Amino acid sequence: MAGRLTGKVAVITGGCSGIGLASVELFVAEGARVAVGDVQDDLGAALQARFPKDVVYVHTDVTDDDAVGALVQTAVSRFGKLDVMFNNAGAGGDFAPMMDLTSAGLDRTLAINTRSVMSGHKHAARQFQKQGTGGSIISTASAAGLQGGWSAAAYTIAKHAVIGIVRQAVAEFAPLGIRSNAICPGVIMTPIMASAFGVPKERSDEFMAFLAKRFANVHPIGRTGRPRDIAEVAAFLASDAAEFMTGAILPVDGGATAITTSSFGVDAAAATKEFLAK
Repeated sequence: MAGRLTGKVAVITGGCSGIGLASVELFVAEGARVAVGDVQDDLGAALQARFPKDVVYVHTDVTDDDAVGALVQTAVSRFGKLDVMFNNAGAGGDFAPMMDLTSAGLDRTLAINTRSVMSGHKHAARQFQKQGTGGSIISTASAAGLQGGWSAAAYTIAKHAVIGIVRQAVAEFAPLGIRSNAICPGVIMTPIMASAFGVPKERSDEFMAFLAKRFANVHPIGRTGRPRDIAEVAAFLASDAAEFMTGAILPVDGGATAITTSSFGVDAAAATKEFLAK
């Protein structure tokens, strides 16, 4: 299905690294033009230089509602319209456990992971309505938005809230032809993983390789995720092939959230065998 995004204009936040970068590369390869919002200006300039006709980079703090609106308008000014909004930017936020989590820590985590998604929905929907075209909004949630225990409290709360935004968007936007879906990645090896745990930048690749090997079995499929895994699903949701999909919360996690991580099943089978032997 090469060219499945031909003629489409997308905004991708957090597009300079990790999942966002993989998505920009794939969207462009599939024919889209992309406005990238990020705060990594050196990487943004390099990305725009790679794709001078198809990518425009805009310094965007996604915790600033006006900045997200300006990013959408830059996409429209540069490329003439908007078809896809991919709310991908995010960060680990405050790692404190619930008993130690401060209001400031929670607010900071919600700002980058949840409020940014709300801003993306708002400004994209306004543009879609103005155009009278409908459109696709995609948001990066997380396995932590489906289950507790995958991350710290603030991040788990924030990603659960992203799913709430998507579901409310269906109620309000579907009659306008505007679709909203969320992707819930499992453990994805990106540079953000290293920075979240305080690993020096120069050892990022080494650390990710270490984690990929150590946590391969977290996913029943037998490996950790790659940014391209998420980008492929985002491209599908952005395409006309997904025109009847809205409100979908899609785990892209190698099966991790489909099963319990406890060993109850194995333990119960062993206990039953022991009981019957008596």
